[in-house]
Amino acid sequence: MNKISSTSLIGGAVVVAMAVGLYLGVAKRGLPPEGLGMGLWRKIKRKKKPLRVYMDGCFDMMHYGHCNALRQARAVGDQLVVGVVSDAEIIANKGPPVTPMHERMIMVKAVKWVDEVISDAPYAITEDFMKKLFDEYKMDYIIHGDDPCVLPDGTDAYAVAKKAGRFRQIKRTEGISSTDIVGRMLLCVRERSVSDSHNHSSLQRQFSHGHSQKLDGGSGSRSGTRVSHFLPTSRRIVQFSNGKGPGPNAHIVYIDGAFDLFHAGHVEILRVARELGDFLLVGTHNDQTISAKRGTHRPIMNLHERSLSVLACRYVDEVIIGAPLEVSKDMITTFNISLVVHGTVAESSDFQKEKDNPYDVPISMGIFKVLESPLDITTTTIIKRIVANHKAYQKRNEKKVASEKRYYDNKTYVSSD
Repeated sequence: MNKISSTSLIGGAVVVAMAVGLYLGVAKRGLPPEGLGMGLWRKIKRKKKPLRVYMDGCFDMMHYGHCNALRQARAVGDQLVVGVVSDAEIIANKGPPVTPMHERMIMVKAVKWVDEVISDAPYAITEDFMKKLFDEYKMDYIIHGDDPCVLPDGTDAYAVAKKAGRFRQIKRTEGISSTDIVGRMLLCVRERSVSDSHNHSSLQRQFSHGHSQKLDGGSGSRSGTRVSHFLPTSRRIVQFSNGKGPGPNAHIVYIDGAFDLFHAGHVEILRVARELGDFLLVGTHNDQTISAKRGTHRPIMNLHERSLSVLACRYVDEVIIGAPLEVSKDMITTFNISLVVHGTVAESSDFQKEKDNPYDVPISMGIFKVLESPLDITTTTIIKRIVANHKAYQKRNEKKVASEKRYYDNKTYVSSD
C-alpha cells in the first residue's frame, strides 16, 4: 500500500512539473496556456505589469478639484504619473501662473494618489511626447477631464492621444477651478474699492452659494468667472479620507489653521509635523473664526473646500472639520494628542502675546512645539501676487469665460467612481 502511494505521489509530481514547464514555456512566447482563455490570461499578465496612466496639468493654485481629478485618474490604473506643465508653456497658452514651477511640483508630489511626477511637461500632447510616454515611461493611457482643453489655435490639446485610442475621460469636479479662485480674489479687490455701505461680511457666503454682488451698473463680475457652485457631499469626504484611525500606542501630532488657498507652505509644514509622530491630526477652523481674525474678505475658500484640500495631502491622516480655535484639555484627551505644533511662518505669529492664547493648555502641559517653517509662504503671499498683477490675471480670466460658458451650457452627465 505504501509503495502504491509513493508511486502515485511521484507520478503526480512529474505531471505537475511537466504542466508547469509547459505553462512557463508558452508564457514566454506571450500565449495563454492550453485551456486558459485570452481574456483571463491578460488579467493574469496585468497583475505582473501594473496599468500605468498619465495625467498632466498646470496645477496652478492647486485645489481639491485638481486632487479629485488625480484621485479619479489613479482609479483607472495601478500607477499614476503626473506631468506638471512648465511656466513658459503656461504663459504661452493661458497667461502668467500664480504659483511658480517649484511650488506646483511640491503640491503635486504631496497628493496621496500620485505615484510619480514629470516636470516641465508640454501643454499639448504631441506625437513625440506621446511616443516618449509610451516607450520611456511605459504609459498605457492618457487621462483628462470632460471639460475641453483648447490650444490658442482652437485645436484639442489631446487630439493625438484620442486618435491613437489611448485616451480616457474622467468627470470634471464641479464648482471649482483655478480661474474661479483667481476670480474670487479679483472680486475681493474690487469690492474693497466700493463704498463701505456694501455688506462685505456676506462675501464668503456669496462665494459658497454661487452668486456675487452686481457691480458696474449691474454687469456683474468683469473677471468672467463663475463663482463657486461647490456642493459638499459626505461621499466626497469619504473618498478623500484615509479611513484609518491611529494605532493604540500612536504618537499623535496635532496642527491647526485656516489652510486657505492651500499652498506649498502648508504642505511643507504638514510634512515636517508628520515626521514628528505616527499620526497627523489637522484642525481646519470654520469660516466665522477666520473672518473674525483675518477680516471680512477671508477665507477665500469655504470650510469644506479647505478641508478636502488638506485631506488630499499624503502627510495628513485625519482632519477635524471646523476645529475650535482653542486647544482644550478635553480635546487633547478626546483625540489622545501627544504633541501640538505651530509653524514659525503664519498669518499671525504673535499668538503667544495674545491675552487668550489658544495654545495655553498644551503649553502648560509641556506638549507644545514651534516648528521652523520650510517655506516663507502664506495665504497673504498668494493674494498679494494676484493683487500686484491683477490686470494680467483679469485678462487671463476673461479669456476663459467663453470656454467656461460653453462647458456649463453644453454639460452632460459623466459618471464617476
